[in-house]
Amino acid sequence: MNTKPLHAAKTTITRNMADLDQEMGNVYETVVVLGKRANQIALATKEELTAKLEEFASTGENLEEVYENREQIEISKHYERMPKPGALAIHELMEGKLIVRRPEEVADATPSAPVVEN
Repeated sequence: MNTKPLHAAKTTITRNMADLDQEMGNVYETVVVLGKRANQIALATKEELTAKLEEFASTGENLEEVYENREQIEISKHYERMPKPGALAIHELMEGKLIVRRPEEVADATPSAPVVEN
């Protein structure tokens, strides 16, 4: 159903900030980058969920159809069980899969990893 890594933490984990800011060297910049990436993930997930749920949209309001649509309920439950966008962003950072592009730097090639523009 989803292409995002579902092995990211699904519960709250205490993180050592010294480990998180090693790549950027600045804890505040790390927090901003993680926040921006989490927003990107949340937006992509919302668009994906909306597209899947639009398949079930009906023009008539038939109460029986609402209660009988188990597939729609299963899709919704799947998205509810997924790790939160912040946990996915932290997982990407820890795995080295996050590329930060700063306005003052010019990138020559298009990266294949998720990009957060700072």
